[in-house]
Parts: sequence; C-alpha cells; structure tokens
Amino acid sequence: MALAWANSPWGDAYTALGEVRLGPAGLHLDLTLAQWAADGLLAVFFFVAGLELKREFVAGDLRDVRRASLPVAAAVGGMIVPAMLFVVVNLGGEPGVLRGWAIPTATDIAFALAVLAVVGRHLPSALRTFLLTLAVVDDLLAIVVIAVFYTASLDVVALALALVPLGLFTLLVQRRVRAWWLLLPLAVATWVLVHESGVHATVAGVLLGFAVPVRRRSGGSGPGLAEHLEHRFRPLSAGIAVPVFAFFSAGVSVAGAGGVAAFGQRITLGIVIGLVVGKVVGILGATWLVQRFTRAEFADDLSWWDVLGLALLGGIGFTVSLLVGELAYGAGTPRDDLVKVGVLTGSLLAALLATVVLRARTRIYRRMEEEETQDADDDGIPDVYQGGSGE
Repeated sequence: MALAWANSPWGDAYTALGEVRLGPAGLHLDLTLAQWAADGLLAVFFFVAGLELKREFVAGDLRDVRRASLPVAAAVGGMIVPAMLFVVVNLGGEPGVLRGWAIPTATDIAFALAVLAVVGRHLPSALRTFLLTLAVVDDLLAIVVIAVFYTASLDVVALALALVPLGLFTLLVQRRVRAWWLLLPLAVATWVLVHESGVHATVAGVLLGFAVPVRRRSGGSGPGLAEHLEHRFRPLSAGIAVPVFAFFSAGVSVAGAGGVAAFGQRITLGIVIGLVVGKVVGILGATWLVQRFTRAEFADDLSWWDVLGLALLGGIGFTVSLLVGELAYGAGTPRDDLVKVGVLTGSLLAALLATVVLRARTRIYRRMEEEETQDADDDGIPDVYQGGSGE
C-alpha cells in the first residue's frame, strides 16, 4: 500500500500524512506520525522481542551453550560479513555514507519465520529452532548496535531518571503483579525518559521485556508472566505496530529515488549484496568454523542444504533494517530513499531464493516421510501365507 501510494499521482499526500505532528511539545513529544510509528509503536515490537529474548536465555535454547553455539555463531557471522561488504562497496563514497554499515546486518524475525512457515511444512522442526535462535540473537545484537552507534547525544540525567519507573516496573512484575493500570503508566514513563535521553526509544521496550520473569513461582500453575504478556502483546505487535511502521517507512517514490538508476547507487548495491550474499556467506562460514573447531554439531535431521535455505532467509531484513536506515541517514532524505529501495529489493530476493531452496528440500523430506509411512504400513501387514501348516 505504501509503495503504491507513494508512486501514485497522490504521492505528495502520502508524504504529508507522515509529516503530521501530534503530541505535547513541552515534553519534546510533538512527533510526526512517521516518528510515532518508529519510536512509539515499534517499542511494542521490541518489548515482545525482549520477552522472547528473556525466555530463550532462561528456559530456551540459549540456556544450553553447546546447543546455542551454532546459531549464535551464525548470527554473529551473519552480521559481520554483510557490514563488511557494505563498507567495501561504499568505500570512497560521499562523506557520511559509511554510517549505514549496520543496515544489512539485521534479520526480520517475523518475516523470516513467516516465509519458513509457508514453504517449509515438511522441514525438520530443528530448522525452525535454529532460525528462531539465530534471529533472537540477531535482534539482541541489533539492539546493542542501535543503542551504541546510533545515539547522537546522551542526556545522562534523563537516562538516570528512566531507571526509577523501570525499577518500579521490575519490582511489580517480579512480584507477579498483572494490573495494567499500574504497569502501563510505568512503562510509558520509562519510554518517555529514554526517548528524552537521546537513546532510541525502542531500547526502552527491550529493557521492559527483560524485566519480566519467565518462570512461574514454585507451585504455581498456568503460564509465566513473560508468556502471558507475550501472548497479550504479540497480536498488537504483529497486527498493528509492525504494519503501521512498515506503512510509514516503506513508501519510497522510485522516481524520487532516481528511478531505475537507484539500483546502481552504491548504497542500494551495498544493502542488496549485504542481505543476499553477505548473510549467506556469514551464516554458512561462521557455522562451518564453529562446527569444524568445536564439538558443536547439527541436529541429526539437518543438512547443509537446509542451513543454506536458512541463511537465505536471514537476508530478509525489512523492519529493523529500515529503522537503522532512518537512524543512519535521517528519515525522508535521498539516502533514506535508496535504503528503502535496497532493503525491499534485497529482502524480496532473499525470500525468493530461500523459497526455491526450501521448496526443493521440502519435496525431499515429504518423499522420505511417505516412504517411512509406507514401510511402517508394510511392516504392520500380517503375512497370511506364514502359518503352522507350512503353506
């Protein structure tokens, strides 16, 4: 919708809508709708990501170092190599262009898992676990990158004050308090103060997610608080926050970005090469190195072809890549338009190539399942010709 509107005769109306300002100026919250989507709604997405990260560290695959080593290494390699390729492509370019080095490093967990769910019904469950762990670690590293490298100025007082509502929020959730009228104001206050500090406000969502306990109290029944909140907020994240952010971020005018010539620009090429080539090389290379020099091994039912498909899925950048592009070059700038072209093109190519590989693997696994089922049926048929009569 955003692409269609931005490239229609009414494209100016799309731009004007994103620039509408709302919010109290006294609190420095007179933000545009596009900024509210990136700083506000996307904090909900990162809150859910924080809950998921906490759950994986406490009770999931990241708790076991040996099981987590391969996907963790894959995530690290899948960030380093794309960043290096982006830098190589853009060396000697215009001043400030290398500030976008982190754009092709992020994997969009929601889109990657969605593609896997559509094309990989017969693939081993271990492949989804590997991808989920990789994407979770990727999200954690992306959060660190945003906090460290894309914070222009830091207001230490506001950041220190943010610890007060965050601490109260943590105290309440550790006591398993679920009263939204207590928790929500504290979460909003934390977000406002982190936003005021100069650190990107989505980091507040992650910190709040990390504060929530995963395990139930001893003797308790039902889901833990983290699982409860994740169940509550995931529909809001996936159904509203991410789509609205995408709507305001993905609407690039192809003509405004230079038309077909945009695909030949260094920024665009660096992002596409980073997402499509860098992710594959980084994920496969890091996985091979760790497997070669440690005792870490794949699950029994995974092959290198499966990991290739997974590595291609890692090139679906979208949400976080668009966010980093805005932080690196400024929303609505000519460079940001090139970022959108590169991210959308690279993510689409990665998804299509992953679909080709995983579809082929799906056919193989489906055939294996059918053969196993047939063998089981054959083994279960009594041999009527064998009996005491010797016939």
